[in-house]
Amino acid sequence: MTTSVLPGAEPFSSLGGPLGVLVLHGFTGSPASMRPLAEAIAAAGYSVELPLLPGHGTSIEDMKTTTWQDWTGAALAAYDDLAARSERVCVVGLSMGGGLTAHVAQHREVAGCVYINPLVKPVAPELYAGLVELLAAGVEEFESIGEDIKKEGVSEAAYPATPLVCAKSLFDGVAVLHEGLPSISAPGLLLQSREDHVVTSDNGDALVELVSGPLERIWLEDSYHVATLDHDQPLVESATLSFLARTLA
Repeated sequence: MTTSVLPGAEPFSSLGGPLGVLVLHGFTGSPASMRPLAEAIAAAGYSVELPLLPGHGTSIEDMKTTTWQDWTGAALAAYDDLAARSERVCVVGLSMGGGLTAHVAQHREVAGCVYINPLVKPVAPELYAGLVELLAAGVEEFESIGEDIKKEGVSEAAYPATPLVCAKSLFDGVAVLHEGLPSISAPGLLLQSREDHVVTSDNGDALVELVSGPLERIWLEDSYHVATLDHDQPLVESATLSFLARTLA
């Protein structure tokens, strides 16, 4: 098991005021994708936790030993720790982190949720079947899903490949997550890229159609999947801060 964290993939924590914000990164990614947003939230006076999810930010071999249960467990534990010292807590997540945000909202009394290009819907049956076939054939890794960023010269410190056993665990977990979306009553903000090569736009549609709480959707016109580091980063940050101010007031 690798113990060293890749440069730029370190977790982030900031002790601010009595209102808390949990920030969650995506699948095969790292806190690097969310750090500027987390720092902007911290600068606004909130207490912020941006954990490094199990199996991430070190090596693909590490990740192969982790599952959806590990990632959701870490997200809930981070929320509980922050909630224990905060009056109210919002959760902000990108991609799988958006799915984890929904998971936390299903299991805890969160004040609000910000979903950034979230994964919350089961993948197409043919894609899942193909994944199962590859695993049965002994294929362990697929091409990387990271670094889907339109802006040049920017990196999210993601893994150079995707461990398929972890992808299957993710897809299995999201299928269950999707069934519980109607139980989410917390107000939400959905920030979604028009052009995303990782998560399809019908994931956002599923949130709009199924969650029971109020949900505002803002389209991002000049970013790919990792919008937190892309051309629309200023809009992502300003919209998130505005939502937090309204929701945590």
